[in-house]
Amino acid sequence: MKINGYVHKFEDNIDTDVIIPARYCVTLDKKELARHCMNDIREGFYKNVKDGDIIVAGENFGCGSSREVAPVAIQACGIKCIIAKSFARIFFRNAINIGLMLVINHEIYDHVSTGDNIEVDFENKLIINKSNNKKFEFSMNNMSIIDEIVKHNGLINYIKEKKFNV
Repeated sequence: MKINGYVHKFEDNIDTDVIIPARYCVTLDKKELARHCMNDIREGFYKNVKDGDIIVAGENFGCGSSREVAPVAIQACGIKCIIAKSFARIFFRNAINIGLMLVINHEIYDHVSTGDNIEVDFENKLIINKSNNKKFEFSMNNMSIIDEIVKHNGLINYIKEKKFNV
């Protein structure tokens, strides 16, 4: 699987209150959530995202509350992957549960800018910044199960497909 898109770069400690403020968590309508995603720190963020784009962030992305709609809002904007130096654990799990792919990488942050075109090649565990021709390797624990969940567009679909008894 490969994801190719343009970068939207964010700093350290982007919390779930910034991703989708509580005042907008009164709906499960994905389009409505997308309209307010990151709006407090980057007004009109959703208007600048093209389907397939990628967020690159610093440390502790998704910290704060266990707000399940935070990765939903990001995905609803069209973001297909988030690359960060680190993720809050509950955000990581919530994102994987809905099929939003996450990559941990400490190197790329200093070699990418908003608007750069990058490709994330999950099979070869390689990130290529096509704007400056820099390449970065990554590895992930349990990649096969995460990859399967993402391929099924989330945990619920994966469970249904595999016919697990829960």
